[in-house]
Amino acid sequence: MPSRRDLIRMTPEEVRSYLSGQRRIVLVTIGPDGMPHPLPMNYGLDDEGRVLITSFRKSQKVKNLERDPRATLLVESGEAYAELKAVVLHCDVELVTDPDAIANLMRNLRADAAMAESLSAGMSAQVRASLAKRVVLRCTPFRTVSWDHAKLDGFY
Repeated sequence: MPSRRDLIRMTPEEVRSYLSGQRRIVLVTIGPDGMPHPLPMNYGLDDEGRVLITSFRKSQKVKNLERDPRATLLVESGEAYAELKAVVLHCDVELVTDPDAIANLMRNLRADAAMAESLSAGMSAQVRASLAKRVVLRCTPFRTVSWDHAKLDGFY
């Protein structure tokens, strides 16, 4: 008989579908004092399933990743126990700094319509200047942990 853990684990396809349907992720880096530095962020996925997050280059999270390019990401949902669902991704993080690549990758982020529209071919000088101050965190998972309590059909 499979373990309860095996019963609630999501398949890679279920993980991708779940991540595609969510908007916010908790990014955890290691701060300068060695403590976890967790932040809620909007995100998107690229064609290879890597998580994309944008940030200003001078932010603490970017400084943390320059020092240690690993992060843990968490997406979770559900209120009642039977609805709990989550994905934890342990990742290597690449900092993308080229403004054209950033503009291209930012189109994958789930953000409000105003931000998405500002990345059009006719983007304003203000948007272009903002891109020069930004990076995209391209997070490549090397370990995934997931659970979907709905798979237990109410039996715990």
